[in-house]
Amino acid sequence: MILIFALLAGLIYFFSNPHPQNHFDYTVRIAESLLHGHLGLTDKPPSWLNEFIPIGDEYYSVFPLGSVVTMFPVAILRGVGFISAMPGGVIAGLCAAICAAFLLLIGFRYELTLTKRIVLASSILFGTWMWVNLTMGGAWQLALGFAMVGELGAIYFAIYDRRPFIASLFFALAFGNRTEVLATAPIFFYLLSRRSMDPEVDENGRQWDIRGAIEFAVVPVVLGIATLFYNYERFGSPLDFGYARIPGVLNESWYDRGIFSFYYIPRQAYEMLFKLWRVIIEFPYLVPDGFSSSILLSIRFLLMVFRPGRRNALLRNCAWIAIAILTLILWAHGNSGGWQFGYRYAMVLLPWIYVVLLENGTKRLSAMESATIGFSILANVYSVWLFHWTQYLKP
Repeated sequence: MILIFALLAGLIYFFSNPHPQNHFDYTVRIAESLLHGHLGLTDKPPSWLNEFIPIGDEYYSVFPLGSVVTMFPVAILRGVGFISAMPGGVIAGLCAAICAAFLLLIGFRYELTLTKRIVLASSILFGTWMWVNLTMGGAWQLALGFAMVGELGAIYFAIYDRRPFIASLFFALAFGNRTEVLATAPIFFYLLSRRSMDPEVDENGRQWDIRGAIEFAVVPVVLGIATLFYNYERFGSPLDFGYARIPGVLNESWYDRGIFSFYYIPRQAYEMLFKLWRVIIEFPYLVPDGFSSSILLSIRFLLMVFRPGRRNALLRNCAWIAIAILTLILWAHGNSGGWQFGYRYAMVLLPWIYVVLLENGTKRLSAMESATIGFSILANVYSVWLFHWTQYLKP
């Protein structure tokens, strides 16, 4: 069942976009350079890769080290001539398939009907902004896809099938591709330090055991230290990821207070939660804004996260804390994410949103759940068609 569902999800993602953005291959190019002993490109990149930072004789990327390391297999395949370009569609499909598998694996840990497990997993895959954005297939979108794979893997192996070291590998994949995910590390440490997910003391009378948390820390600590050295060698500071160094970026209007500022929170909250679709005078008449739009408007089933909890209050509260932390970080960023459907950065919220939906739901699929999930999937089918198969929306 899980393998079939994962395969179908991967195939749907692969065929969703006939023209993935393979030319936005920042991470593959830097991975190739690293394999040849260079931290940056030694030749000037093409004009469309305008986020490279020229320093001295090399051109550096703002993508974190983990994102580059993730693309080593692709760089090796391209280096030996097996492929000639970044296979954005294949990678998007692979990420979707792995996400589908973890969504079902987590769903099987709850007493739900098979129908509800499949529908809830499908709601994340095909009823959210993940579908349009990941299938764009550029380096930015694929990094978010890898981050989602890492988060789901870390959640599964930290909470549902407790294997702290495997969880640490997935967590490193997640924050290596999206640095803000690192802010959720204390939640994993807390959950893994508990001997039981039961809010009460376990049967042995001991509530805490930090060995799991220590084991979980190993791989993220190694990657974190390597990332700090990587930043220092490129930009002279371990905490400088290079975003403010992108040529002309600080001249853009949305960065008038720098890359990050609490000043941006009201504006970005509006972009994520309340920004409406556009009405145009010709077919198809109603289209999403291509530079962000309300996730609540298009993804109606998200409103179900506000239902009262029914199961483990400890886990549900931890999920809500993770959502709040990540959302605050996203809102403090001056730009909502460029060309996109919904609010693409918020893909990192979806694994925790899924946990909340499982924790506060009923055993069987309700009429309200069916209606809101059905609406969300239709809205996303429409958006996939608009973004990938028509010219009605143009960046």
